[in-house]
Amino acid sequence: MIYFDNSATTQIFPEASDAMTQTMATYFANPSSLHRLGNQAHDLLTAARQQVAGTLGAKTNEIFFTSGGSESNNWAIKGTAHEKAARGKHLITSSVEHPSVAHTFQRLESEGFEVTYLPVDAEGRVNPEDVRKAIRPETTLVSVMAVNNEIGTIQPIEAIARILDDYPTIHFHVDGVQSVGKLPVPLIDSRVDLMNFSAHKFNGPRGVGILYKKANRRITPLIEGGGQEMGQRSTTENLAGIVATAKALRLTMDHSGQEMVTHEAIQQKIRACLAQYPDTVRVFSPEIGASPHVLCFAVKGVRGEVMVHALEDEDIYVSTTSACSSRQTDVESSTLSAMKVDSRWAQNAVRLSFGYQNTLEEADIFLTVLTTLLHKFSKIQ
Repeated sequence: MIYFDNSATTQIFPEASDAMTQTMATYFANPSSLHRLGNQAHDLLTAARQQVAGTLGAKTNEIFFTSGGSESNNWAIKGTAHEKAARGKHLITSSVEHPSVAHTFQRLESEGFEVTYLPVDAEGRVNPEDVRKAIRPETTLVSVMAVNNEIGTIQPIEAIARILDDYPTIHFHVDGVQSVGKLPVPLIDSRVDLMNFSAHKFNGPRGVGILYKKANRRITPLIEGGGQEMGQRSTTENLAGIVATAKALRLTMDHSGQEMVTHEAIQQKIRACLAQYPDTVRVFSPEIGASPHVLCFAVKGVRGEVMVHALEDEDIYVSTTSACSSRQTDVESSTLSAMKVDSRWAQNAVRLSFGYQNTLEEADIFLTVLTTLLHKFSKIQ
């Protein structure tokens, strides 16, 4: 089996899985309980929060645990919009965001907020000057992802941050789900107020997310109730998942340098093969300024889902573009559409995404299979 769908989800590290199992068996008490078992669970929760904060370069009181990237995106965006609504109701985002961001802004529009959707260039990248031009006196939030989940483009977060240095009252939110272990820079820029991560994207468990919220930045809670997570996000904490997440995050960051080298080598090998078919293959992922773990391309006349299943028959697993929308066959890639890619090509897009377990040998096997399929499809057309 070759698994090239790591942007959709990753295989949990054995060490993280072991930590999760041991925690469920040993620290089963509620961290909010006042008895000795509850205190032990609370201490372990605190230790996990400290480890995550240290790994991310944040303060312990800036780390909040959620159910995943989508909840964290919803909380950061809705929480900012509602908290700062009295000051202004203008929000800025890009036209290539993950559905959990795009749909959240659409919901806010239905509530009377005004949203500016920034265009992108032919590589799916926002122009920082467009951010500057879009800012108004009533702007309260700018939200731009770090790494595009469909084609891997790295957004100019640092450049946008420097523009926002002049606007300290505007919250800056970054969807960092695809960035963990993928970028050779600090994850969190000093100007970023809110940034979220999802454990299952870096070989942790599903159902656990992280929201970084800069100290003293206020957002309205999304979930009310028992006052967990420093009174900001109520519900009994998923202690076992959180402990496994802390373990997976540390392992990912420890090995990220070598992993990026391997991903770059795999991508270049595949790109070299695809370049031999200039009339029938189109690559959408930029060669420069993109994360090496994502490669998106299309084959002329072959719909994405057809290619996905043809590769699956050979025990190779890839996706169309965003796995969150891949079962909705009538939904066109938001990123490729924003890049103004012809829909006849966009509907054929497939995404390869690499993880820590992938090797150059797997790339060779993939290319052997792909070459056979390209010849097969060319005869059908």
